[in-house]
Amino acid sequence: MATDRRADVTWNGSLIDGHGTIRSTTSGALPELGVSWAARSEDETGGKTSPEELIAAAHAACFSMALSAGLAKAGTPPEELQTSATVTFQPGEGITKIALTVAGRVPGIDAAAFEEAAEGAKANCPVSKALAGVPEITLDARLAS
Repeated sequence: MATDRRADVTWNGSLIDGHGTIRSTTSGALPELGVSWAARSEDETGGKTSPEELIAAAHAACFSMALSAGLAKAGTPPEELQTSATVTFQPGEGITKIALTVAGRVPGIDAAAFEEAAEGAKANCPVSKALAGVPEITLDARLAS
C-alpha cells in the first residue's frame, strides 16, 4: 500500500533576506520549524533548519531501517544501530556529498558481514535511491565494541 507524506511551508521575502516556516507535516510529529538561506549556507544557523538537515535526518533514519531489516532477514538482528548522515551543500552547486556513518551492536556477525549489509542498505534504502543524483555518497560502517 502506498503512503503519502506532506509538509507545508510558508516562505516570505527573497532568497537571501527571506525566511520560511515548515508549518505542518502529515504526522504532526515535527513542530513548526524555521528555515532560511543562512541556515543552508553558513555555519551559524540561528536556530533554523535547512532542507539539507532534514534530508540528513531522513537519510539516516531510512538507512537505519533498511540495515536493520537486512540484518534481521540474514538472521542477525541488531541490538542497536547508531547512524549519522552529513549532507554537504555547496551554494551554486547544490548537494555535493553525503557521508553516512553507522556503528552497530549486532551479535553473531563479523565486521566484513556488517559492512556488506551496510553497503546493501546504502544502495537499497528508498531515500538513498531518491538521492542517487548526489555525486558522492560515502559509508563508514563498523561494529561497536
